[in-house]
Amino acid sequence: MSEKASAPVPVHWKLVIDCQDPHAQADFWAAAIGYDVEDNSALIEHLLNTGALPEAATTDFHGRPAFRDLIAVRHPEDPVEARSGTGLGRRLLFQRVAESKSGKNRLHLDLHPAAGSRAEEVERLRGLGASVLREVKEQGGEWVVMADPEGNEFCVH
Repeated sequence: MSEKASAPVPVHWKLVIDCQDPHAQADFWAAAIGYDVEDNSALIEHLLNTGALPEAATTDFHGRPAFRDLIAVRHPEDPVEARSGTGLGRRLLFQRVAESKSGKNRLHLDLHPAAGSRAEEVERLRGLGASVLREVKEQGGEWVVMADPEGNEFCVH
């Protein structure tokens, strides 16, 4: 006799993107997809005041303390933990790594602007610092492959 297997409990997750300048990436992606850059300043000030975080692990970001090596963007409608400023829903976390990007992404974002507005969206993203890598026209559809300011590929459908 076996017990009926229960459905797995959904897990909370975030997409982590390695980069060399997490704060510039957060600004770009927040503007690109309409997300908010997380404000962890209350948590950082608490950690600094208790000695749990060295000053060298922080930076000034838009006039407030931020972690030097990571920062996230979150969907503006998702809940936020008030004490830490951390989003509790859809998030992208940018973390500093020493290596620059090499090779093709194994994972990428697909952006889906309103119907008929792909060209305008591509131009808006170019204005934010993205570049067009190629335009794709296949039997299955059309899209534009772009790169963010650090060369990470994404598609605009």
